[in-house]
Amino acid sequence: MTREPAPQVWPSLRARDARTLIRFLVEAFGFEETVVYGDEERVHHAQLAWPPGGGVMLGSAREPGADDPWPLRPGAFGAYVVTDEPDALYGRAVAAGAEVVAAPHDTDYGSRDFTVRDPEGNLWAFGTYRGEPRKA
Repeated sequence: MTREPAPQVWPSLRARDARTLIRFLVEAFGFEETVVYGDEERVHHAQLAWPPGGGVMLGSAREPGADDPWPLRPGAFGAYVVTDEPDALYGRAVAAGAEVVAAPHDTDYGSRDFTVRDPEGNLWAFGTYRGEPRKA
């Protein structure tokens, strides 16, 4: 039995209110909080797992002008996440307050997709398309 390698690419984002964003991503989409390091409202590093595999990392944005080795602008992130249940996940996301960008629809490449925006303004597309197989 061959086993898939552990994720080695971690999409990362910054948030104005990282703790609120973490709660939203868990409630709206079903990410699982793996670890959150920080103090009070500031998050220095958080890792959220996507149950089928992979995940994202995030942290609090620094104040303008602060020395920032990772100066990502909050709200400028976008991701496509694979799910087997896009319609159910769409309902969950909308119930949690996600802003609808594109309701569930079938694509010309055989996927069932939808796109929403989180409270920070990041775009999240979910769908059944798993990408093309890797070349041998």
